[in-house]
Amino acid sequence: MLHPARAQCREDSAVPNPEPFALHIPDAALADLRDRLSRTRLPDQVPEPPWTYGTDVNYLRDLLAHWRDGFDWRAQEAALNAFPQFRVPLHGIDVHFLHVPGEGPAPMPLLLSHGWPGSVFEFLDLIPRLTQPSRFGGDPADAFTVVAPSLPGYGLSFHPGQKRFGIEAIADALADLMTEVLGYPRFAAQGGDWGAFVSSRLGAVHAEKLLGIHINLLAVRRDPAMLENPTAEERRYLGELTEFLKEETGYQWIQGTRPQTLAYGLMDSPAGLAAWIVEKFRQWTDNDGTPDSAINRDRMLANIALYWFTGCIGASFHPYFARMHGPWPIPGTVDVPMGYCQFPREILRPPRTLAARTYTDMRRWTVMPRGGHFAALEQPGPLAEEVRAFFRPLRREAMEQ
Repeated sequence: MLHPARAQCREDSAVPNPEPFALHIPDAALADLRDRLSRTRLPDQVPEPPWTYGTDVNYLRDLLAHWRDGFDWRAQEAALNAFPQFRVPLHGIDVHFLHVPGEGPAPMPLLLSHGWPGSVFEFLDLIPRLTQPSRFGGDPADAFTVVAPSLPGYGLSFHPGQKRFGIEAIADALADLMTEVLGYPRFAAQGGDWGAFVSSRLGAVHAEKLLGIHINLLAVRRDPAMLENPTAEERRYLGELTEFLKEETGYQWIQGTRPQTLAYGLMDSPAGLAAWIVEKFRQWTDNDGTPDSAINRDRMLANIALYWFTGCIGASFHPYFARMHGPWPIPGTVDVPMGYCQFPREILRPPRTLAARTYTDMRRWTVMPRGGHFAALEQPGPLAEEVRAFFRPLRREAMEQ
């Protein structure tokens, strides 16, 4: 049977108690941000097509002007605070999370994990579609109770000087959040980017706690066997991978080798931080040339601003450092039920033949018509429908056990 979803913490005195939380950035911090933005020094525009060498100067100039004079942080803050939030001491830090109860007779507990350069702001349009499907024409029987943490080291799960977390440690902390703190002996997990790695790690190492995982990025390694006699789909993927490794991995190398050095500039300059992050929102979304055509500009700025106000950018790099200096974080195979959404503008789209070497119980594989890497921001409705569809038969299986 599914464990009944509940918003309150467990009564066991040995289990840390979550404390209610609401975000409020001081007015002085808002004024400091506006002052820094007003004194921005931009580089010259290279006489080549926009975005050829990275973030376009003219686009960034306009974005920074809006951030300074048109962006309403308090509105975004209120949108986040509309959801029940908590903090709890766990694994040596204070972990922040949203805990949103679902409707219906037996909402399934769902751990929703973001990645880099994301945050819980990614999920504000997705969560209601999962917790209250009836509001969007769905069946209340498909509802989830959503737990959406700020990953340890990110956003509101960061405090200066705290220990750093790689994917392995993040997965262990979130497993304890779900089972020990919130009292869900078994739960579902969903994620993209690092959140897909966290979900996959949970499926590999904490399988007994998982009802299943749904991901929109595959945590797989290149298999040398594909090079011997590749299929057409494998050749397509190898071409994508070659281009990605050549043109798109500079951020991984600097974040994975010299994260502290990079953090100085991004901690001190909101313009530098915005340029570093917005380039990913442009490169990795299904857009018409600027990220604004794929995602809401103010929601994108809310995400960037959260990195700025919390000062977490240096800590957010640590999964890259841990990945580059440690073992592959998904040991062996993932044997729990798995569902996957392949969005056309995802960073990499490995073929099913390769994915099957890691995920041994693939129940659903859907090729989506639109969308990219930030699926929860770009396509919250279709993503929610896919998550509900994947877990629907697993609910029945769990009820029959």
